[in-house]
Parts: sequence; structure tokens; C-alpha cells
Amino acid sequence: MSTFRTALANLAGLNVAGVAHNYDLDAVPEGLTRAQLPALLVLPLEDEDDHLFQERGEGFQTVAFGGGARTVTYAVTHLLLAAPLHSGTGLRAHLPGLVDLIDAYFDALAADVLLGDALLRPPRVKVEAGRYRHGGLTYVGCAFRHLWLMEV
Repeated sequence: MSTFRTALANLAGLNVAGVAHNYDLDAVPEGLTRAQLPALLVLPLEDEDDHLFQERGEGFQTVAFGGGARTVTYAVTHLLLAAPLHSGTGLRAHLPGLVDLIDAYFDALAADVLLGDALLRPPRVKVEAGRYRHGGLTYVGCAFRHLWLMEV
């Protein structure tokens, strides 16, 4: 049985081709420089003041059955920030590179689909490419919304 913290660390440890930095829970920076991009940020909970993930609802939910396996279901966002958006540079200019990063992300996840056996089954992942704000700037990126099943 793995802990939620272990699963988050294993997610942050994914080696995604083309990603400069992959930040674990304890290391998510307030802002990013160009040298830190593309970057992946592990975000297990929503910031109440940042309504970026408002539609996701709770950061995690628990489900346990009396006589069966004790499990918990976690919703985790792994946010890919590819490049800052500035006036004069549209989203369309960044799409080919973003698509390549999305493909590389799933290649890396496929190589360790259970995140070092921290998960009971492969995660369900929803892909949401678009514009994302972080540290006061807007980036082109992708939110990988994971739904995990883990043993308690």
C-alpha cells in the first residue's frame, strides 16, 4: 500500500521528453522563468483564490466498502505550462509543440502507468489543452486531470 504523497512524488518523477522541469508538491514555484519552461506542476488541490480548476470540485473524494477493499479516489491535476502567451504571439503558434509535449507525456505515463505501483489500476486522464494562468502570467499549456484509485 502506497501513500498519496508517494503517488504524487512518483507523478512528479515522470521523465517526459521535452519538459525542462517537473515540480513536486513541495517545489511548485510561485512563478516561472523562460528557462524553467516547459514545466509540469503537481496540483492535488485547488487554490480557493484561483478559479482555474473550479469545475473539478473536490480535490479528492473517498470511497470505502465495509466488507471489500478499502480504497480512496483522488483527483489530481498535472499542469503542463509550455510557453508564455504575449500580445503578438497567439495560441496557434504554440500548438505543434504543445501536441508533441502531450504525446511525450503519455509515452512517459505508459512506461509507468501505475506510478511505481502506487495506484491500484491505471489512472483515468482527461486532457484539457488551452490557456492557463500561473504566477500572474498566462501560458499555453495542458491540464492532465488524473483520477486515481488507491488502497487505504
